[in-house]
Amino acid sequence: MSLVNLAHVCSHLQNASKARLGMTSVPSSNMIMSLMLSLQASGFLSVVIRGGPSPPIFLSPTSIEPEEPPEPVTQANIASRRLWLGLKYWNNQPVLSQMSLVSKPTRRTWMDAEGLGEIIRGRSRSYVRGLTKPGECLFVTTDRGIMEARECVERKVGGMLLCRVL
Repeated sequence: MSLVNLAHVCSHLQNASKARLGMTSVPSSNMIMSLMLSLQASGFLSVVIRGGPSPPIFLSPTSIEPEEPPEPVTQANIASRRLWLGLKYWNNQPVLSQMSLVSKPTRRTWMDAEGLGEIIRGRSRSYVRGLTKPGECLFVTTDRGIMEARECVERKVGGMLLCRVL
């Protein structure tokens, strides 16, 4: 798992939402795909589609299903695979306004369920600030996949802190 690639994705999504793009693409990997699906489940993204270098064509602007099915993944095209993401806006403001890494490539931060419980209650733990703003999420990679911090506390699972989204 490369946190450098995740740092590029975080800054790309933050810049794309500030530029008011409707759809953007990021490189496809299993870790990025599961993080983007978690962001979609949390309501930050409208659609996540795995595709090629060209954007998917939709029948109508409100449709979330592409006109033609995505190209299958083969060994010949695996390097050019992209994840196409639909960004959301509410009252002319981006839903995803900030996205930053918590664990850095040189300093990975691991936390148990107790520490995550303190963070979601708004208290700081080690050098990680608590979640104090409404709608703020913290994503954690665990042995059960990538989950939001509140879900980790419910399941009593710890892991490595990935990114903070607001």
